[in-house]
Amino acid sequence: QVQLVESGGGLVQPGGSLRLSCAASGWTLDYWAIGWFRQAPGKEREALLCISSTDSSTYYIDSVKGRFTISKDNAKKTVYLQMSSMKPEDTGTYYCTADPASALRGGTCATPFSPGRWGQGAQVTVSS
Repeated sequence: QVQLVESGGGLVQPGGSLRLSCAASGWTLDYWAIGWFRQAPGKEREALLCISSTDSSTYYIDSVKGRFTISKDNAKKTVYLQMSSMKPEDTGTYYCTADPASALRGGTCATPFSPGRWGQGAQVTVSS
């Protein structure tokens, strides 16, 4: 399975922006659907959005539409989560993961997203 490492977390003020990175180790991203998840304190991990092998985006929750975007650089084997107009409720640990079965269906994003391995995550705190 694809192993991914998140980075870029930190403290951001409400209304601010932050970009998270998700780097693949030893694997190309050309064939996989990659998803970003978030786990808020005391809540279950939830899928936010996914990027397909052909750079098509799928959103899984409405609260991040218009504020979060996903992109990737295949040459750098990195997926990005650009977050803007951030709110305190965006606080949590952010994870990226590859859908293990996506390579068998052309790297498309499924609903629901089936996560593979989890990394350590990136902590994001939105607070003034």
